[in-house]
Amino acid sequence: MPGWSDAAIWGVILTLGVGTFLIRWSFLGAVGNRPVPEWAQRVLRYTAVAVLPALVAPQVIWPPATGGTPDPARLAAAAVTLGMGLLTRNTLAAIVGGGVTLALGFVLGL
Repeated sequence: MPGWSDAAIWGVILTLGVGTFLIRWSFLGAVGNRPVPEWAQRVLRYTAVAVLPALVAPQVIWPPATGGTPDPARLAAAAVTLGMGLLTRNTLAAIVGGGVTLALGFVLGL
């Protein structure tokens, strides 16, 4: 990477690694033997539900493969995934439905 020395890059990698370790340790090591408060359990239930859309949304709205322009195949796959999730309440069915739609969209040239 131009402008960055190898030492600077490794410094960032090590700092982020230590930070990630400390965040995880704070939950597992420091308070792992105590019961989690009810309010925290309620909030943590939504973590998995929030992570997948947060990872996928940028790839649907601003896909790097198309130079940031949304394309019909990705939009259709996102719509099918959302619809399947709402109708079936089954995460795996929603993911498979969206994946099949995306594959069909690419095969059909959308």
